[in-house]
Amino acid sequence: MAGNSQRRNRRTSNKKGAQVGSGGNRRRALEGKGPTPPASARKGHVKNRVANAKAKQASRRPVARRGGKGSSEMVVGRNPVFEALRDGVPATMLYVQQYIDNDERVREALQLATGRGKLHIMEAPRAELDRMTNGLNHQGLVLQVPPYEYAHPEDLAASAADHNEDPLIVALDGVTDPRNLGAVVRSVSAFGGHGVVVPERRAAGMTAGAWKSSAGTAARTPVARATNLTRALESYQKAGVTVVGLAADGEHTVGDLEALGGPVVIVVGSEGKGLSRLVGETCDYLVRIPMPGGAESLNAGVAAGIVLYEAAKRRA
Repeated sequence: MAGNSQRRNRRTSNKKGAQVGSGGNRRRALEGKGPTPPASARKGHVKNRVANAKAKQASRRPVARRGGKGSSEMVVGRNPVFEALRDGVPATMLYVQQYIDNDERVREALQLATGRGKLHIMEAPRAELDRMTNGLNHQGLVLQVPPYEYAHPEDLAASAADHNEDPLIVALDGVTDPRNLGAVVRSVSAFGGHGVVVPERRAAGMTAGAWKSSAGTAARTPVARATNLTRALESYQKAGVTVVGLAADGEHTVGDLEALGGPVVIVVGSEGKGLSRLVGETCDYLVRIPMPGGAESLNAGVAAGIVLYEAAKRRA
């Protein structure tokens, strides 16, 4: 018996630490941990893995790129500078020749420039203005127009989606006259379109002339620039947008094409040459505008306006 008692005492003495009480640890361990989290938040659950995969995929989506900037431009001459200021062409600096003859047109230009909060006015000697304009007849007034910041073609479709609308976009193929570009921008704005796409090369850009032709609508209607117009159109097609090209020998007439009522890109070619071969082959439909008067073609601004009207009428 004595031997058994000694063995029990030895076993008891081998335990580490104090043996009296638990310090409340066991009681806290039994307390509740709050409501059960949803399955998507429980680590290891299948719904949690699906949610993590979706979040990772969303983080990998590319951010919409910009279409780059154009080059700065100088508007020279008293009448052109006055008209640019009157028509709302964006500008950063008005250079005025020192000791200039202060006629009515100069006074009007200075008055318009003064009314713009962010437009700086600077006097400069005639020799400096000659140097800036490469010897052009500036008549003592030079207006500096900043580079236009183009959108990316994807931005236009994204803008339509943000407003829960089907994209209505015009793409220009080989249109080199800035006034035609401005007229198209004006028509797109008038009929509720989401923007204009132009190629990066061999095409008109948003110059002061385009701004003037847009009659101020370029301030709210974006112009996107595509490195390759055919690829941009193919990208629209992959996103479910129908590409409709205008062609004198088109199989369909504008008034009969139901596709104009949905998501659509209207492609307008240059006057005379029309659509390029690759762009024409990319289009889902080729349509024509009936012209009983016998005219061979319409300029881009007029042609785009006719088709945009048909599209807007179907969407109303």
